[in-house]
Amino acid sequence: MKSKLVPRIITALVGIPALVWLVGWGGSRIFSYLIFLVTLVCLWEYCGIAFPGRRREQTVGIVAGLLVGVGVLTAWPSAGLAGVTVLVFCSHLFFGGKLDERFNRLCWTILGTVYIGYLIPHAALLYGLPDGPQWIFFVLLAVMAGDTAAYFVGTTLGRKKLYPEISPGKTVEGAIGSTAASLLVGVVAGGFLLPSHAWPELLGISIVLSLLGQVGDLFESWIKRVFGVKDSSALIPGHGGLLDRMDSLIFPLVFAAYYVRIFHP
Repeated sequence: MKSKLVPRIITALVGIPALVWLVGWGGSRIFSYLIFLVTLVCLWEYCGIAFPGRRREQTVGIVAGLLVGVGVLTAWPSAGLAGVTVLVFCSHLFFGGKLDERFNRLCWTILGTVYIGYLIPHAALLYGLPDGPQWIFFVLLAVMAGDTAAYFVGTTLGRKKLYPEISPGKTVEGAIGSTAASLLVGVVAGGFLLPSHAWPELLGISIVLSLLGQVGDLFESWIKRVFGVKDSSALIPGHGGLLDRMDSLIFPLVFAAYYVRIFHP
């Protein structure tokens, strides 16, 4: 635990202040550029996992995901997104290999395009909504507090496995600790960041963010388990890859974007 904790702390000391500045003072354009870069790196990691040694499939997956991401960020009409989908279908139809192998690679490409290229840019959509930066901070604090609590509670008190088939290291105790931390931090942080929202609403949102964050973590672990890898990459010391850090944030950010758009336009 100690060997992993030191690089985690060093990375946090460097990364958190930069993230705070980007969200709080970077502005909408810079934040959108940041999300585009995050999407690119996550696509690169995902395609490296799904298509090891297959440059052509990796390239198609990254390009398709980026095109969809640009479509989300710039509000393309649905025809543009449909065009990307058709091109992906056509490209895999004429790739080499057995029919079932080509079909499986097509499915993995579509998954990456939607999971990363479509969903991650919703963070920029949330940023552009009323009180967008405050909502971004709120989601980050609630989910990251849950991640941290899950790590420490799970490693110190964890006994009962949560989902050993997908992630042997996750425990029920860690999940409970994660939920409790997300609720506490969500209500407290929400009171400062979003003072116009009553605490019952913040509590309810925090519960959803916590559950979606943990499910998102399990979802990425499922992908890695299928392909037999531990981390999406070794990009971030002590944390693995960028996708390993984003996994618990993707679903909560999407939820928050549509929650704000529908209930607080």
